Amino acid sequence: MSDVAILGIFVADLAFEAPRLPVMGETILGEGFRMGPGGKGSNQAVAAARARAKVAFLTRLGADSFGEIALKAWAEAGIDTDYVIRDSERPTGAAFIFVSTETRDNAIIVESGAAGALSPADVDAARAAIEGAKVFVTQLEQPLDAALRGLEVARAAGVATVFNPAPAAALPDGFLSLCDYVTPNESEAEAITGLKVGSLEEARAAAARLREMGAGAAIITLGEKGALYHDGTATELVPAFNAGTLRDTTGAGDAFNGGFATALAEGQGPLQAVRFACATAGLSVTRIGTAPAMPSREEIEALLG
Repeated sequence: MSDVAILGIFVADLAFEAPRLPVMGETILGEGFRMGPGGKGSNQAVAAARARAKVAFLTRLGADSFGEIALKAWAEAGIDTDYVIRDSERPTGAAFIFVSTETRDNAIIVESGAAGALSPADVDAARAAIEGAKVFVTQLEQPLDAALRGLEVARAAGVATVFNPAPAAALPDGFLSLCDYVTPNESEAEAITGLKVGSLEEARAAAARLREMGAGAAIITLGEKGALYHDGTATELVPAFNAGTLRDTTGAGDAFNGGFATALAEGQGPLQAVRFACATAGLSVTRIGTAPAMPSREEIEALLG
């Protein structure tokens, strides 16, 4: 059985570097391009596997060359793909990633492809993987009803649930009550709660609101400031780690979630797990790319000291 079961999508990342995005009707010259494995769920699975968790990934792939890239990446990371469905009717997804050469920040457009057809029935077919795990993780790049079913299966089996609400979307009443931990960034927390998150105090208010909406604990990632943890009793800002020169923030949130799930599955307390996650994310942003940027367990432990 796996330590961590993750429901999500794979996409082929097509990343372009330029000083700015073009306006409509304009063509500009780029300053770099790369293609590699991506998708929030897949990135999180790779991050957890490299952090030494046993990971099962649940998704749909097209029967195409991008799907082969996914299978190769997962094989190299040691991820269990027994619950990956090959879909002959839909293509594997892709993502356009713009990386600013000025700030290294990013903007992303995702097309989920075959994984956009993930359904509650697919989740039920993979329930053995979820029920046998210690931690279940999902996001919102695949359909909401599939994520909901995954959380329901995990909660019924007593499996810890981590929900990364990305990209942000309207959630049905009671959805967050299935989530032991919800891990939005600032903009996602704003979208879900309706509260501005521009300061630490505002982040605390948003975290409290997420708890009122049903979440067991809220962890709002705040970039270079770290991550704010709030569970109704403890509220603590866990500082970010400076692991070197900032090169690419794409995938930092996925590194955080993969590291957090790994630490939880090992029995670390939530605050310890957040610190482990911050170290994982801190290392990832010193490298170019998403899945290829995920650090090894040895690197994370060295940074933690």
